[in-house]
Formats: sequence, structure tokens, C-alpha cells
Amino acid sequence: MIQVSSFTLKCFLEALHIILPHPYMRLLSATYGREAGRREGGRSKRALRRLLPVGLAGPQKQRNVQLGETDVADVPGGRRRHSVRPPGAACGSVSSVWEPRDTAPRTIFQRVLDILKKSSHAVELACRDPSQVEHLASSLQLITECFRCLRNACIECSMNQNSIRNLGTIGVAVDLILLFRELRVEQDSLLTAFRCGLQFLGNIASRNEDSQSVVWMHAFPELFLSCLNHPDRKIVAYSSMILFTSLNSERMKELEENLNIAIDVVEAHQKQPESEWPFLIITDHFLKSPELVKAMYAKMSNQERVTLLDLMIAKIVGDEPLTKDDTPVFLSHAELIASTFVDQCKIVLKLTSEQHTDDEEALATIRLLDVLCEMTANTDLLGYLQVFPGLLERVIDLLRLIHVAGNDSTNVFSACASIKADGDVSSVAEGFKSHLIRLIGNLCYKNKDNQDKVNELDGIPLILDSCGLDDSNPFLTQWVVYAIRNLTEDNSQNQDLIAKMEEQGLADASLLKKMGFEVEKRGDKLILKSTSDTPQL
Repeated sequence: MIQVSSFTLKCFLEALHIILPHPYMRLLSATYGREAGRREGGRSKRALRRLLPVGLAGPQKQRNVQLGETDVADVPGGRRRHSVRPPGAACGSVSSVWEPRDTAPRTIFQRVLDILKKSSHAVELACRDPSQVEHLASSLQLITECFRCLRNACIECSMNQNSIRNLGTIGVAVDLILLFRELRVEQDSLLTAFRCGLQFLGNIASRNEDSQSVVWMHAFPELFLSCLNHPDRKIVAYSSMILFTSLNSERMKELEENLNIAIDVVEAHQKQPESEWPFLIITDHFLKSPELVKAMYAKMSNQERVTLLDLMIAKIVGDEPLTKDDTPVFLSHAELIASTFVDQCKIVLKLTSEQHTDDEEALATIRLLDVLCEMTANTDLLGYLQVFPGLLERVIDLLRLIHVAGNDSTNVFSACASIKADGDVSSVAEGFKSHLIRLIGNLCYKNKDNQDKVNELDGIPLILDSCGLDDSNPFLTQWVVYAIRNLTEDNSQNQDLIAKMEEQGLADASLLKKMGFEVEKRGDKLILKSTSDTPQL
């Protein structure tokens, strides 16, 4: 067990001069003068711990956010989120105002590193001998204070980051964190040291490419495999921050060989959707690598696939439109999504059976349709999908199958069927028919070949027959109107077909009027012409 001497406290006082406001230093120095003389050994550390301020970093406004213990921190993309504070930290404390960090002598960080190394021996011993865990308290407290000191010294000070890195501190910190994971004991002191260690790694890597390289060299893949699935939410968030900060295009290739890390990030977002870091890793890094996405999708569970597809939709429909650099990447994603849907879409017919109403494979396939709808709403992606082999044919075929299945028996595809909608993955079955018709309308937009193909496949009567009140398919009528207009635009053959259907009573005249059309008889010919009324979309 590590004993804390007055020399150890003196080392901390020197180190803390670079990170604490002057009022705290005067109070801390005065206390040290009173306490150190009459409280030697492990007891003196209590005075230091009691006076350490809560909250050791102000809000950061840059791409790579540095972690302190503030109440609020800015995160990438302009979103603000609550960051971490230790137990007892108060909002609006003196910690929210900070002076710039000064460069500290290398000897300060060397002393802190020496303390870390000595304390790590006790942790290593406890890993080998569980009976020693109960004696770890003072060592864990020392480790925590070392990490806090180093973490805060790195904030907005590249010189300190470089000094700490060049001493080899990153490797020692990573080894300690891996030991913490190996201990697998429930102690608040262990959890605090664990968190502070990750915060230090996040801050030393922030906006410092040399430090990012060293962190990656020591942390990948073991640290991420150990931390991204940790039960503690903050540990998952901090390790995600380190991964986000360290990733670049070259390191993304390494992830393709360690897919479990990438999948753990998706799972972390699935469990903590409010956490920014897993979300940003996926949207800002993973979705820029079609090869990684394809490899991940093949290995994922169906629930994880739904989560990834949801984030793909979020990226497509986000406030910031896809850039020119994004377009080639999402064309590759479109190939994966369309080919997978064409191959697997009939799996959704399992949902007609009561035993398979929550079939995750079928529900993941339905989410593919949602992505295709959003992709075809993007003009840069539409042209590719309009000519994708077999896509339009398969969509019409599937619409026919679920239309017949819904009419033949009561199931999730029947009109007004009861659909589970409590927020879990199974609720995506709602609106499936609407989305099929929406996709057909998108694929036929200003595309004569696809318009004719729908006609050849008897898709127009099928679409018209699908129109009606259906609580399980919101806006179904509106999507039918939209699809028919796209099918008949500058296409006299399709217009003639609908006119004949109306005369034979196969098409509802009121529905045609909603679409902005009416049938007029001119001699022996029936003409479908546009009305002056605006279509009721």
C-alpha cells in the first residue's frame, strides 16, 4: 500500500499551481503548512482531497472537446450537452471561470508519473491477489489525483500535452485503465480513477495529432474493447470521446479488422441514444467508409442493423445536406441497401403469422425500405436507384403480395390492423405499404422507362386499389396521389389506362379528382386531363 508523505503533497502542490486559480492555491498552501508538520503519512492526503475544487475545466468551443468536470460543455456540430461532474460538484461554482494554463516544468510531470507508476504496482498486485483489493483505497486516491492533475494540465496547452506524452505517461495510463477493468470490483474510488484516467487520455489527444497517434498505438484495440461495453455510462462516453478524437482515414482501415469495436459503438448508441460521442463516431467517421459499413452490416445483429440504418437516415435528412464528398460514399451505401432489400424483402411476409410478428430480421428489412425512401428523395442518389437492377420490380411484387395477404386474413398488413407502436423496433412495421407506394412514386419521377415498367407489371391498378382509410398506414391516400401523378406525367399511355379504368368503374372518380385529374370523353376516346384544382396532397 502506498504511503502519502509530505514530499508527495509538495509534488502535488507544485503540479497544481499550473491548474488551480490563485485563491485555491493560497488556501491549499496554508492548509499544507498547518497539516504537513503534524500529520505525516497517509493521513495528510485527506486535507488535500478535501480542498480540491470540484470542476476543473471551463466550457470548450472546438471540434475536439476536452474533458474536465464542468456542468456544460460544447460538443461538435453546435450541440450542447451536459458533461460529467464528480459527486458533490455544484453548478455555477468557481470552476466555471478559468485562467489560461501555463506551461509547467517537465520535472513536475515526471514526479506525477513516478507516483502513478508506484501506485500501479498496488493495483497490479490486487489483480493477482483479490485479497489485496481492500487495501487499494489510498493508491486509488493517489492515482485519481494524478490523473486529474494531468487531465487539467492538458487543457488548451499543447506544450503540457507534449511534455506529458514524451515522458511515456500515455502508455502507463492505458496500462492502468486495463488493470482497472481486470479488477472487476464495485468500488466508487475505482470507478472515479477509471473515469479520470479516460478523461486524461481524451484531453491529451485533443487537437494534438502526435498525442492521438500515441494514444491509438497504446489503446487500440484492447482499451476500446474493454471500455465501450462497460456498464458505467460515463466510461462508455469517455472512451467514445477518445475514439472519436483519435480516428482518421488510415485508422478506419484498422477498424475493418476489428469489427467488434465498431459494432460496440453502434450498441453504445443503441443503449445511450442521448450520448453525443457514439452518434458522432458513426455519422462523422463510420458512414464515410462504405467498406466498413458493409463489413459491419454483415456481422451485426438485426437490432444493431436497425440502429445503423436509423443513423443513416438521420445523416441523409439532417439539417446539413450531403456534401459533394458525401455523395460518392452514399452511392456506395445505396448499392448495399438496395441489393440487400432486393434479396431479402420477402422476409417481411413472416409478419403475417402471429408467431413472427416481432421477427427482427423482417423488421430490419422494413427499415431498409425507409432508407430507400429517403435516398430516393435525394436528387443526387435518385438517378442511381431508378436504374438499380430489379429494385422497382421487387417493390411492385412485394406490394402485391402484402396487399393480397392483408385482404385474405387479419394481420399486420390488413387495413386498420392493430400495430404495436410503443417505441421499440417492432413499430417500424407501421406504414410499410405507404412507404412501398412512396418508393414507387420516387422511382418513377420524370423517368419514362420506370413509368412504362409499372404499367407492364400491372402496378397502376394495384396502386389505385391500395387507396383507402388505413390506420396502420398514415398518409396512404396522399402517397397514392403522389405516385399516380408521377406515373402519368408526360405519359399518355398511363393516362389512357387510368381513363379506361374510370369508365369501367375500376378507378374512383373522386380519387382522380383528388389527384388533379378528370376523365373526358372525346368521340371514341377517353382523355385523362388535368383539372384547374390543385391536387389534394
